[in-house]
Formats: sequence, C-alpha cells, structure tokens
Amino acid sequence: MNEQEAAIELERLAKEIARHNRLYHGEDAPEISDAEYDSLVRRNAELEADFPHLVREDSPSRQVGAAPAAHLSKVRHAVPMLSLDNAFADEEVADFVGRVRRYLNLAEEAEVALTAEPKIDGLSCSLRYEKGVLVLAATRGDGTTGEVVTDNVRTISDIPERLAGEVPDVFEIRGEVYMSKADFAALNARLLEQAEDPAKARQFANPRNAAAGSLRQKDASVTASRPLRFYAHGWGQASALPADTQLGVMKAIARWGVPIAEDLERFTDQVGMLAHYRAIEAKRADLPFDIDGVVYKVDRLDWQERLGFVSRAPRWAVAHKFPAEKAETLLESIDIQVGRTGKLTPVARLKPVSVGGVTVTNATLHNKDEIERLGVRVGDRVLIQRAGDVIPQVLENLTPGDDRPAYLFPTHCPECGSDAIREEGEVDVRCTGGLICPAQRVERLRHFVSRHALDIEGLGITHIESFFRDGLLQSPADIFKLTKEQLLARERWAEISAANLIAAIDARRRPPLDRFLYALGIRHVGEVTARDLARRYRSWEAFQAMIDSALALRQDMQPAIGEEERKFLQRRNKAVVEAVGTPNIGPEVANALLDFFEEPHNREVIDEILAAGVEVEDVVHKVRESPVTGKTIVFTGSLEALSRDEAKAQAEALGARTADSVSAKTGLVVAGPGAGSKLRKAQELGIEVLDEAGWLALVAASQ
Repeated sequence: MNEQEAAIELERLAKEIARHNRLYHGEDAPEISDAEYDSLVRRNAELEADFPHLVREDSPSRQVGAAPAAHLSKVRHAVPMLSLDNAFADEEVADFVGRVRRYLNLAEEAEVALTAEPKIDGLSCSLRYEKGVLVLAATRGDGTTGEVVTDNVRTISDIPERLAGEVPDVFEIRGEVYMSKADFAALNARLLEQAEDPAKARQFANPRNAAAGSLRQKDASVTASRPLRFYAHGWGQASALPADTQLGVMKAIARWGVPIAEDLERFTDQVGMLAHYRAIEAKRADLPFDIDGVVYKVDRLDWQERLGFVSRAPRWAVAHKFPAEKAETLLESIDIQVGRTGKLTPVARLKPVSVGGVTVTNATLHNKDEIERLGVRVGDRVLIQRAGDVIPQVLENLTPGDDRPAYLFPTHCPECGSDAIREEGEVDVRCTGGLICPAQRVERLRHFVSRHALDIEGLGITHIESFFRDGLLQSPADIFKLTKEQLLARERWAEISAANLIAAIDARRRPPLDRFLYALGIRHVGEVTARDLARRYRSWEAFQAMIDSALALRQDMQPAIGEEERKFLQRRNKAVVEAVGTPNIGPEVANALLDFFEEPHNREVIDEILAAGVEVEDVVHKVRESPVTGKTIVFTGSLEALSRDEAKAQAEALGARTADSVSAKTGLVVAGPGAGSKLRKAQELGIEVLDEAGWLALVAASQ
C-alpha cells in the first residue's frame, strides 16, 4: 500500500470506527460484533505504525468512547477514564510483558507480577465517595467528560450509599454496571408482555445494551425498575491508597462493601496467567454474565505510575480477548431488515443452535456482496460465529454447490416499495424512499428538526418517538399540523409547554433554502453541500427546475452502440454533474440528489410540507470582498475564542468555502492548539497557515 492509499484507508477507518463508537457508547445500538470492531481498530493501528506521519487528528487511537448524551448533565473526570489495548494471542500477551520489562529496564529474570480478572461486558461507571459517602456517579463518556447518573446509580443494590470501615477522604471506585443473562431475558419478556402491540415492543439486543440503556435514563425510576448489578475493577482519583499493589487496593474495595471479580488473582509467571485465562474461557458460557476476555494489570502501583499511559490506554494493562465462539446449523430463510439510514441488511434465520451457552436463531449476512461471496441459499448448512455481544455472523457455507438458484437480493425496499440501489463504489444497498420509509421515519424526523436543519427547539428525540408511536407524527409535514389541543391532551403537557412548542414550530415555517435542503436528509448532502446548492440556485423554484432538467437528461441518456458500461457511466456522470452545475459537487452527490427526487414518494412528502404552510425562503448571501474570497478554508485544532460553527460562518461571510480535509485546492488553514495531521499536510503542501489570533485579525480587517 502506498502513502496515498494509506491516507484514504485511514480516513475511511476513522469515520467507520467513529460511527460504531457512537452506536455502541452513545446510542446503545451496535451494528457489528466486538471481534469485527477490534479488527477495524487493529487495521488502523497497523497502518499508523507503517505511516506514523499520517496519523489523523480524529484517529481512533486518540479517541475513547463517545460524546456524552445530550439528555444527561455532564461532568469532567478528575482522572480520565481510558480504554485498554487488546491482545488476541498468547504471543501478544508475552509481547506485553516484554514491553513492561523493557520500559522499566528490568532484567529478564526479574519477577513481574500481574493480576488477572474477567473483562465483563457492561457500561463503565465511576463512583466518587467523599468521607465514605457516595456523592457522584458518572459514565465514561468520551473518557474526559462523562454523564452524571448519580440518582440512577443509587437504585443499584450492589453500590453502597456509604462505604464500610476506614476509607480515604476522596476515593473514586471504577467498574462496570451490567445485567445478568437471566435478568436480561426476564426484562425482555416483561417488556414484551407490557407492550400494547407486541410487534412494536422494545427489545434489547443483549445484556450490555440493556444495562447501558437502563443506566442512562433521564428518569431514575426507570433505572430502579431494571435489574442492574455492579462490580469494581479499579479506581480514579484518590486522596490516599489503602495498599501499594493492584490486588491490595481491590481487596480493600471489597472490604468497603463493593463487589469485585471472584476470579481476580495474582500471578508471577505467564504459564499460570494463561492457564487462568483458559479456565475462565472454559466456564464462560456458564457464568451468569457476559464476558469477552481477561484483563491483566501490573500489580505494583509504583511500576504502574512509571509506566504511565500512551494515547488512550495505560501501558500497564492489556485485555486478552476471547476468540469468537462458533457452531454449525441450518439456514432456514433470509430476511431483509431496513435500518434507520435506509441500509438493507440481510439477516439469516437459523435453526436454533447453542453457541457458548446462548441459543442463536439469527445471524447477520452483512450485505449483498457477502451473500454472493458465501454463496448461501435457503436450506444450506452454515458455520456461524458469536462474538458475545451482538447478532452473530455467518462465517462459511458448508453446503456444496448444486442446481438450486442463487439468492436474489431485492431491488425494492421491503418496507415501502421504493427503489433499493447501490451507489457506485458503495457496498451497501439502500432504500431511496427516505421520507416515507417506515424504517427510516423516526431518524428522518429527528434529522429534520435538528440544530443544523430546521432547528425546532423543544422537539427532541423523546417527543418525536412518542408522537410517532401514537400516530401524531408520520412525516415532516405533520410537524406543522400539530396543534396545542393535541399536545394538551397528552400526559405531562401543560399550557406553557404546549404553547412554547407550537411557537417554536411556527418560527420555522420560513426556513432558508440551505437549511431546508439539509433537513430533507438527502444522502451525501451535508451542510456545506446544501449551502453550495443554495448559493447556486438561490430559490426553491430554481433548484426544482434544475432537478427536473437533470432528471430528464439522465433518463434520456442511452449508451452508444458498442460502448462499454464503464465508459457510458463516466459519460453520464459527467453530463449529470454539468446539469447540476454547482462547484465542488461531483457525480456521487449529483446522482444521490437525482435518486432522491426521482422517487415519487419523496416528492409527495415535500409537497405535503409546503402545503402545510412552509415557505422556503430565498437565500441572499451578502458576501464581503476579502483576502479569502473564493478560497477554501480548513479549520483544525481547538478554537478558543469562538466555536467551529462561528468560524465557518465568518469564512462564508467573507466569500470563502469551508472544508473538513486539506488538499491541493485548500487556500488557507486556520490551526488552533492540538492541530495534527491537517496542519502537517498543509505545511507539506506549502499552504498558508494562520493561528486563531491571525484569523480574527483577518476578519476584523475585512469588516
């Protein structure tokens, strides 16, 4: 792989891993297994080791967890809550011990004692005790800032309100909030029983999701109704320590009344440590909770302090992950699930089989290409893999080929009937009926009212889900049909709150063209692209005329006789881009625009929005001539005097365009503290660089 290919791959990995972090940590809704996620992280680490100068500011190696949820208050951790590096083979564990020896300059025969304990699959939580009394509980969040969940934690019986015995003045106990397998099954059964419509009952995918979703509730009474548990595995800020070893401190925590792992032991040789690992792995299926590995920690605390940290993880600890569990079974059918973003995911319905003590009936087939690679058909015998936390995956087709026809992937969305297409260069097939597809509606509604779209204050995801569930909101047009009387008829709505929401909706009945375009949720049309289109066409009518003309052109184009498909697509893409006629918009975005407006359902929803009293305002950009007029500007690093959005707005007011990545077309880079790979690339390309003070001076001089 050359440098350019590595840079592209690192960018892709950064975006993909960030999305999975958000799904796992922020939304408690993972799409891939731990093993698949670990594979992405390892690939990123390997590329960064080969190309250290290409390490990105947003590299997964620099990130921990995900941003805290908006509905919970935030707290900055006194000591960061970091992640752990992983080991997947005995040799990697030996490498870890070897690195410890080398870093501490120890002789080969010097004893290195380590503790070993199960790595439970739960939600990380920090408990702050002052004078032995619980005063604060917080989730890990992004490692630096977490969510305050003190009231929720007080409902967990494993967590004492007051520690027993003599304790330091300040001591933060850190561990995992989890749910046992039996309690998880009982909770899902209770949710199903309580649902008015069993088909719409909320069901948690696994115990980890159930624990995370239960702890991160705004209403602590919901948490209290859920069977949560806790066990400690470490500590954060401490005014004093009760021992000088990892094991000694953990035993003190247990004496204070907080549960710790029963299988926590200390070893001075790798043979015993690895034997302990295998003993835990052997009884993994019989444990009452999910675990995904064993964590080793250097026992001596003075050595831990000397070893310190690298990036997002300590040098003195490593997680030895278990291999995924496997089994053979029969593929009985293939169903297509439509995700919140329109992605069509094939799911294998299996003859029930026990994998590591868990009965598995479904497994992911990922996408159309994976089905073709495996060559699976209904009736085949398959090998499946369970990584312990999310839906298993099909690894191999064990049935030899025969005369049965291959599985045909659908060309229409099974939820709404809209075209299902795969864009050039994409792996996933997606539904084009975004605004009308039932599977996507809640996410589309949330996006429609979000801060950078129509920005309707007070209409958050909780209200959207509630209104959608009760039939009040089915499409964006319904937002503008809501009445105060409808709101007052609902629980917990009073005169003032109802009037405020209606006023907030009315205040957004004349959205600017760029915000309206962004709010529609068209694939690949983000804020910058929406502004580019608005600048180019100025009015909704002119934009619609362009779309109609470009669609007619694309539909009329036919391949010339003897013209191969690749050349025809290149010719058609060029024509489509010219028809859209907007700077910085290439064939991918242009075709996504046309795909969206080619779908009659989407046109109907837009007509309904306009008929509900929405008037899209023309956008008049008052641009001042300045030294950056016509240039592309990239902001990187931390800005201290203004927000990133404010800086971008300033740039656009001066006639510049903003971008998120540095290229040869970049005219200026504004670099704040912490700027990394983007600043280095700008310097390599000879691009002008300003600090924040320089940028503010430029803006002031252009007034």
